[in-house]
Amino acid sequence: METIYTVEWMKQVARQARVEARLVGLVPTMGALHEGHLSLVRAAQKQCSPVVVSIFVNPAQFGPKEDLEKYPRQLEADREVLEKLGVDYLFAPTVAEMYPHGFRTYVSVEGMSSVLEGRSRPGHFRGVTTVVLKLFEIVQPHFAYFGRKDAQQARILRQMTADLNLDTEAVVCPIVREPDGLALSSRNAYLNPDERRAATVLHRALRAAEKKIAAGERDTLHLLAAMRKLLDAEPLASVDYVEIVDADTLEPVTR
Repeated sequence: METIYTVEWMKQVARQARVEARLVGLVPTMGALHEGHLSLVRAAQKQCSPVVVSIFVNPAQFGPKEDLEKYPRQLEADREVLEKLGVDYLFAPTVAEMYPHGFRTYVSVEGMSSVLEGRSRPGHFRGVTTVVLKLFEIVQPHFAYFGRKDAQQARILRQMTADLNLDTEAVVCPIVREPDGLALSSRNAYLNPDERRAATVLHRALRAAEKKIAAGERDTLHLLAAMRKLLDAEPLASVDYVEIVDADTLEPVTR
């Protein structure tokens, strides 16, 4: 596996792969890799060669009071994991490489970026779409792989690729969960044992709604109330939002 640190060299490698008519796959990450990330790598390897994994903690998607400084960074450990998996290229640019002095162009998917997570984290999705578009331009992948855990992000990125007529197809892969239902996340490392146990309330709330739907409930007010009841009963949980929306438009639905 070759580790690439500069935009120019990554672009040259990508151009050569295209000249050779090879299918390029990209797995964009912020590092601190876990099995969820690795499932994306394996999905990419089934379709593509070469596969590029990017590791870049993107400052543009962090708000002023968020965890940019303490976000887990473990490049050497991640590199070893990717090497064992047989990844072809690791792209690990610096912030200065991705956002050189004078950078001032950002990309925003209007409407979809200001609801749900976007309402709780203003500017977050502008940072995500900007860095992903830059990665698409640098790596020129035929396919890019994202997890369904970040459902709103995946929908926004698919909208961006369609609106801007990009040659990259965003492939959305299943969520990987712990046995107790907690979705794998690099930020789970922040949790102490009590918080880790409490975090399962997210999955339990979703399953409660799922069971009610299976039993015939269609009124979203009743479904939201069932989820809220479980979440509010967990002392360590602080709720940003609980909503039921159309998977395509991200607009609220009543049934």
